[in-house]
Amino acid sequence: MPSPTSTTPSTTTSTSTSSATASCITATPGKYGYVPPDACNAQWAYAPSFAAAIAFTLIFSLLTIAQLILAFLHRKPFCWVIIMGVAWELVAFVTRAIGAHDQQSQAYAYCASLFFLLAPLWLNAFVYMTAGRLIYTFHPSAEKRVFGIKAISIGKYFVWLDVLSFLVQGTGGSMLSPGGSANTMKLGKNIYMTGVGIQEIFIILFTGLIVGFHLDMLKAERAAGNLGKGSTRSSEGRLGWKWLTYALYAVLVLISIRIIYRLVEFSAGADVSNPLPYHEGYALGLDAVPMVVAFLILTVIHPGLVLKGPESEFPSRKERKAEKKTRKEARKAEKMERKKGYGAGGNTAYAPMPMENESASENMRLTGDVEMGGLRRDDGVGYEAPVNAEGYHYYTSPR
Repeated sequence: MPSPTSTTPSTTTSTSTSSATASCITATPGKYGYVPPDACNAQWAYAPSFAAAIAFTLIFSLLTIAQLILAFLHRKPFCWVIIMGVAWELVAFVTRAIGAHDQQSQAYAYCASLFFLLAPLWLNAFVYMTAGRLIYTFHPSAEKRVFGIKAISIGKYFVWLDVLSFLVQGTGGSMLSPGGSANTMKLGKNIYMTGVGIQEIFIILFTGLIVGFHLDMLKAERAAGNLGKGSTRSSEGRLGWKWLTYALYAVLVLISIRIIYRLVEFSAGADVSNPLPYHEGYALGLDAVPMVVAFLILTVIHPGLVLKGPESEFPSRKERKAEKKTRKEARKAEKMERKKGYGAGGNTAYAPMPMENESASENMRLTGDVEMGGLRRDDGVGYEAPVNAEGYHYYTSPR
C-alpha cells in the first residue's frame, strides 16, 4: 500500500489497467485514496495535509467570527463583502480537510480548489469599497475627488472591474476540474491567468488613486499647520486615516504576492519539472498565508474604527435623487431672480430709467450719445442705460 504522504510516483505502487495509455495510468488508491498526480484517477496534485487544513480552518473560523462581530458593532453593512471572502477561505479549507482523508472524491477536490482560487477577489473588492468611503470621509476638497474621480464612484467602478475579473477567473477555475482532459485544463489555466493578470492591472491603477489621496491629505495637513486636525478630521476615532491607508497598502501588496505566485505557477506549465503545482507548501505559503495576514490586518485595523458617523457612508440612492432635485430647484429659482432684475453680485440692478417729463426727453435728444455717455433714446420710457447681454437696462446704485 502506498504511503498517504507520498507525492512521487516512484514511491507509490500503481497498477496498469485496460484504460492505461502511454501517458496515463489508473493507479490503485492508497491510504486515504492517494494516487500519484500523473495517474488518470488523481484528484489532487499532491497529498493534502490534514493537519495543515485543520490549522487554517481554525484560523479562518476565528477571522470569520471576528469580522461578523466587528461588522455588527460598527454598523457597517458593506462589511458583508469581507465576510464573504473569509468565509470562502473557510469553506476551501474545510473541504480540503475532508478531502485529505478522501482523496478520490472529485467534489471535495473541486470545491477546495475553486473556493481557494476565488476567495481573494472578495477581499480585493472590500479594499475598493473601503478606500472609496475613506476618501469620501476625509478628503479635504468639497468635491471629494482624486484625479477627477468622485469618491462615490471609485468603489463602484473598481468593484465592477473586480466582478469582471471574478467572472474570468471563475470561468477558468471551473475548467480546472480534476480529471478533466489536458486541453480543457490548459484552456482553463490560460483563462484563469488572464483574469488574474486583469486583477493585478486594476490593483496597480487603484494604488495610484490611493497614493493621490494620501498626497492630498498630507498637503492639506501641512496647509492647516496642525497635523491631524482641521478639515482632515483625522483626529476623530481611535485610529486616524493614515492607519487605514497603510493597512490598504499592505493588503494590496499581499494580494499582489498571491497573484504573482499564481501567474508563475500556471505559466511554468504542468510538467513535473515545475514544482509549484506539486508541492502543497507553495500554495499554503504563497497564497493561504498572505490571505491570513491580509484578513488579520483588516480585523485589527477595521474600517469601522476610522469611518465613523453618518458622513462616513455614501448617501443612498433616494438621498442622491433628493439632493439632485434640490440643486435643480435652486438653479431654477436663481434664474427666475435674475429675470426679475437682480444680479448675482447684489450691487447692480437692471431696470429702465424713465424720464420725469417729455421736455427733458426732448432736450436730451439734442445731446445724443456724446453728452449722455452712450445713452440711447426709447420713445416709450425716455432715455435709458445701455442694454446688457441678458436684455436688461442697467445702472449702478448702492443697496
